[in-house]
Amino acid sequence: MPDGHSETEVRMPFPVLIADIGGTNARFAIVVDSNAEPKRFPSIKTADFATLDAAIQQVVLDKTSIMPRSAVLAVAGPIDGDEIDLTNCDWIVRPKRLISDLGFSDVLVMNDYEAQALAVVALDAEYLKPIGGGTRVTSANRVVIGPGTGLGVAGIVHGANTWIPVAGEGGHVDLGPRTERDYAIFPHLETIGGRVSGEQILCGRGMVNLYQAIAKADGRPALLSKPEDITSASFDGSDTVAVEAVQLFIEYLARVAGDMALVFMARGGIYLTGGITQKILPVLDEQRFRAAFDNKEPHRNLLEQTPVYVIMHDQAPLEGLSAFARMPGRFGVDVAGRWWQED
Repeated sequence: MPDGHSETEVRMPFPVLIADIGGTNARFAIVVDSNAEPKRFPSIKTADFATLDAAIQQVVLDKTSIMPRSAVLAVAGPIDGDEIDLTNCDWIVRPKRLISDLGFSDVLVMNDYEAQALAVVALDAEYLKPIGGGTRVTSANRVVIGPGTGLGVAGIVHGANTWIPVAGEGGHVDLGPRTERDYAIFPHLETIGGRVSGEQILCGRGMVNLYQAIAKADGRPALLSKPEDITSASFDGSDTVAVEAVQLFIEYLARVAGDMALVFMARGGIYLTGGITQKILPVLDEQRFRAAFDNKEPHRNLLEQTPVYVIMHDQAPLEGLSAFARMPGRFGVDVAGRWWQED
């Protein structure tokens, strides 16, 4: 098992390999020192490599003379023990083997949405597209929300001059009907355990779930079965069920985002990420989004003051990991049970 350390002791020896490892894609970079921009390597498909170790060797170590001494990995999966299974990917992260076989002295593993949370502190304004009004309070709490394969949610809380990422399962909060149209559609949504969670609508398969429920509510045929087909049909108007599905998807995302803003008192902003956010951005109606986001009586005024941004950086988690690698003391990352060192 990894050693027990307090976060104040974290010092990852340079150069540091950083990696964002998702279910489908993996991205790598090396941070040479505390002042350097990360040296990036080509993104890869996880399915193209048998193991993480092989990917690091072939994509990074074989392509550079810079030999990283430590590694900070963000993974899509629960971190429990010395063998870490990834969600939607066959790779298993074995930090002890990375140390023994690839020469690392330290390996730190964190959740992928913790890295997203670190990124919302690290990203420059040019990579943030505002949705409506609101004013960011610099040192206030922030939340990142990402509809993709699932619905990822994480907060980053400011306290004691430190940014503390808070990962959780916020994507599984209840999502209920509010309007007459909602009440017509929701009885036809597929449920889990008799309830509709945010992730039952606000992810790829959730969009299909919503599309099918709209079709059933109206007695119309559900002609599409893939989220990418639904978004495409909504853009060109070729399927009116798809048009409504995408617009309701955006509205429901705004409602959940507003809920998270209240939970975290996120005066530092709500940050939207995830593959689906980028795809639906061309048809995102800012006024409709903000109307749903702000409608949180008796706290409408608080929500109206809270800014919402779409993250426009295609490798935001690497930016977060890079910021952590350069200045770990800036962040209160809990490393207990997640930091391995050579014997």
